[in-house]
Amino acid sequence: MSTLFQRALLGLLAVSAGGAGAADVRCEASRGTQAPAIVELYTSEGCSSCPPADRWLSGLKGQDDVVALSFHVNYWNHLGWRDPFATAATTERQYRLRDTLGGRTVYTPQVVLNGRDDRDWYRQKSNELPRLGGQAPAIRLTREGDDLIARVERKGDAPGRLAGYWALLQDGVSSRVTAGENAGEQLHHDHVVVHYQPVAAWSGSDAHTERWYLPLKIAHRVAFVVTDTSLTRPVQAVVMRCPG
Repeated sequence: MSTLFQRALLGLLAVSAGGAGAADVRCEASRGTQAPAIVELYTSEGCSSCPPADRWLSGLKGQDDVVALSFHVNYWNHLGWRDPFATAATTERQYRLRDTLGGRTVYTPQVVLNGRDDRDWYRQKSNELPRLGGQAPAIRLTREGDDLIARVERKGDAPGRLAGYWALLQDGVSSRVTAGENAGEQLHHDHVVVHYQPVAAWSGSDAHTERWYLPLKIAHRVAFVVTDTSLTRPVQAVVMRCPG
């Protein structure tokens, strides 16, 4: 067997082994009928008043009964700095929240706690955040290869319709901002929603399974949040950490 052929064969075996390893990735997380506190931050790297809120949200890391999500919005991009984490989908979510909550405008930083505007966020510590009340549906979240699977049990209290969304989260990301209100600053973020995918409503009186193909191969956490049909009032959430 020639040396060149040996090298080619070894390379093919290495690729095959790597592919099998990716397909075998499996991890899971679950939550019972007690829901956590669910914190959404609407922020932008182009907003000079946002870094304190970003730091506050980073302080919620490691809390099992707090699910924190950082949604970067794109309407500050016109000042000269394009927020690399802002998307049209996350921005649209904030406008949807504005309409549901009866607000007149959107703003940053905005903290939404358990589906309600929370303007006193800076006074609150993680152990002081109220958790969602009521009997929530239990969730089991599983990754099998590149497939993400959420299994939601029947809703514990009165029947109704539920909806939800997937959020792919990254921690420990940063940007050196060169323009806009934060020009010259090195900004750091956790809980960043780098991919947001709403899912259609289903009957809350039935068990439900939702499947999502992993959109990005990066070090990540995955959240599945169950909501009412407006997608803005959370009912339950679970977060799973997996390798990239």
